[in-house]
Amino acid sequence: MNLFLIFFGVIAVSGGQGPDGDPKHPQTEKVPLEETLHGVKVSDPYRWLEDLDSENTHQWVTMQNKHTFAYLETLAERKPIRERLEKLWNYEKYGLPQAHGSRFFFYKNDGLQNQYVLYWQTDLNAEPKVLLDPNNLSSDGTVALNGTAISPDGKYLAYGLSQSGSDWVEWHVRDVETGKDLSDHIKWVKFSDASWLRDNSGFFYSRYDEPKAGQEMEDANYFQKVFFHKLGTEQAQDVLVYERPDQKEWGFGAQVTEDGNYLILGVWQGTDNRNRVFYKDLKADNAKVVEFLKDFDAEYTFIANQGTVFYFQTNLDAPRRKVIAIDINKPDRANWKTIVAEKKDTLSGVSVCKDRLVLHYMADAKSVVHLVDFEGNSKGELPLPGLGTVGLSTNPESSTIYFSFSSFNTPGSQYSYDVTNGKSALIRQPKLAFNPDDFETKQVFYTSKDGTKVPMFICYKKDLFTGKPQPTYLYGYGGFDISLTPSFSVSKLVWMEMGGIYAMPNLRGGGEYGQEWHLAGTKEKKQNVFDDFIAAGEYLIAQGYTTPQQLAIGGGSNGGLLVGATLNQRPDLFAAALPAVGVMDMLRFHKFTIGWAWVSDYGSPDDPEMFQVLRAYSPYHNVKPGTHYPAVMVLTSDHDDRVVPSHSFKYAAALQEAQAGDAPILIRIETKAGHGAGKPTSKVIEEEADRWAFLFKNLGMQKLPFS
Repeated sequence: MNLFLIFFGVIAVSGGQGPDGDPKHPQTEKVPLEETLHGVKVSDPYRWLEDLDSENTHQWVTMQNKHTFAYLETLAERKPIRERLEKLWNYEKYGLPQAHGSRFFFYKNDGLQNQYVLYWQTDLNAEPKVLLDPNNLSSDGTVALNGTAISPDGKYLAYGLSQSGSDWVEWHVRDVETGKDLSDHIKWVKFSDASWLRDNSGFFYSRYDEPKAGQEMEDANYFQKVFFHKLGTEQAQDVLVYERPDQKEWGFGAQVTEDGNYLILGVWQGTDNRNRVFYKDLKADNAKVVEFLKDFDAEYTFIANQGTVFYFQTNLDAPRRKVIAIDINKPDRANWKTIVAEKKDTLSGVSVCKDRLVLHYMADAKSVVHLVDFEGNSKGELPLPGLGTVGLSTNPESSTIYFSFSSFNTPGSQYSYDVTNGKSALIRQPKLAFNPDDFETKQVFYTSKDGTKVPMFICYKKDLFTGKPQPTYLYGYGGFDISLTPSFSVSKLVWMEMGGIYAMPNLRGGGEYGQEWHLAGTKEKKQNVFDDFIAAGEYLIAQGYTTPQQLAIGGGSNGGLLVGATLNQRPDLFAAALPAVGVMDMLRFHKFTIGWAWVSDYGSPDDPEMFQVLRAYSPYHNVKPGTHYPAVMVLTSDHDDRVVPSHSFKYAAALQEAQAGDAPILIRIETKAGHGAGKPTSKVIEEEADRWAFLFKNLGMQKLPFS
């Protein structure tokens, strides 16, 4: 019998007051459901919350938000924290200029605009003109720009819009000079850019088939296809360029080479950083796609071509990556040439500026940029103003590199660098309402459970840490080859102003030290990530930075999984936790939207051996009734179609039921928002204020310096 069909009950809510005067957490109806998976009985009493469109789920969301916001509204610090965030957030923010033809394009936010505005100008000193202002597309800022592709000569802009944070994107085309949209309208695009032909006649993109009505936010995404859209035509007329009906998990990134002669197809399979590379000769009529690098043995990122010689960044026999050249007329591996050999530092990206390869390295998670020619000969190093993170904007036809530099206490300043004469110049520097010199960052190395040395950044206001333990927020991610590097955020700064320490370890599973570091935190080795995070907390306590009563943890997405798993394993180590948009049900993550793609990092629950590994740490399945959990505020969004919100719904319900202590267990469910990208500034500020107000109360902080 289908248990979902017989459940019509109204959600039960407990009343009364807890020992500290706060409302007790809600009680969620349990519907008995048990499955036998690989010989193991698995209970899932909150599975009904996976039906995101049901009236019962809507009632549950309303009830939980009512409870959560009633709690947050009792926190006197919430308003002054929000006001301080707004004050510091209100400064001009610029994106790096991008050169296309005779025009420059850049993003700018005046301060508190919900979405960044795209501008263009004829040169960097000319008066900028607004090209696209997403703030005019919706009253609440929930329509966001989610992808742009400017034609090579700067005449047209193809741009994608997403609503309420969804991964689904609809593409349009705008004439740059007039600012008017053309008739072009492309739908059902996800995980794809657009790439123009050199003659502006159209662009390539990838899309999925239209999902069933009502299942757009939940159905699994398979069978991506590559199309060519001719400018001025209906989408129904788009030409199918490539598909693989025999490979439902394959996805495609289409890129036209700078000379316009080839279409490069990067073939991805889930989140595995190994990929395939195919190409199509655009000079020849009816040319077929050539399956070029098809062994799926390494990561290959196309950089550029010189005629038939293709340059790639790869980790083939080089865990920290190198640069190679392959002549497509001589594709045998014996003919491959190493241009830049693997180094001690991790190569994180390569671009082209005039006749230079611009090599962006991470040295212990900090940026270093080297320049070489196409034969690999050194042409110097990009001068940086300090230890931090660099953003780069280059154009193969220009001799100028535009770069930004930021750190934990300094927002991005922008510079230009001429590769021909080695001269750099400051372009823009934000005007700030605080003094960056008031804050300090140090990098330490601590020892994890198995003896591995792990780096961690520790940031705080100068003179704060004088040997007395302080409230500390420990933030982590640890997965999918993603690196955490020094970056500025107003939210972190306000936390440090409040008297808090911000700590960010570079956990295994990330990409800070290349492929080996990444793989050491995947599949059956995923416990290493949790051990690294726990060891970071233990280090901070042992070194006197904080105490278990003053230590909070946080993370989003895969970082939300990190927080949930760590909280189950060591609830005694922390006083509060903020898991956001987390993957909490490790036995069903692969059944929704793009969740199947994460098997490369997590392993598959359908594999009997990996099932045992996943079940051992799955946050939802390892909540233990009768445990004194620390204060927890789960954060998610109702339109998250990346990590569907039912992960957080089920986890929060289980945690609320299991809580034996007095600490609150809340779930904050943002409406008309998704996984995070494109979230309007107003919603971001409100959410950050709620985070810090929640921690202020539950870490025993006494007084705000700005209230």
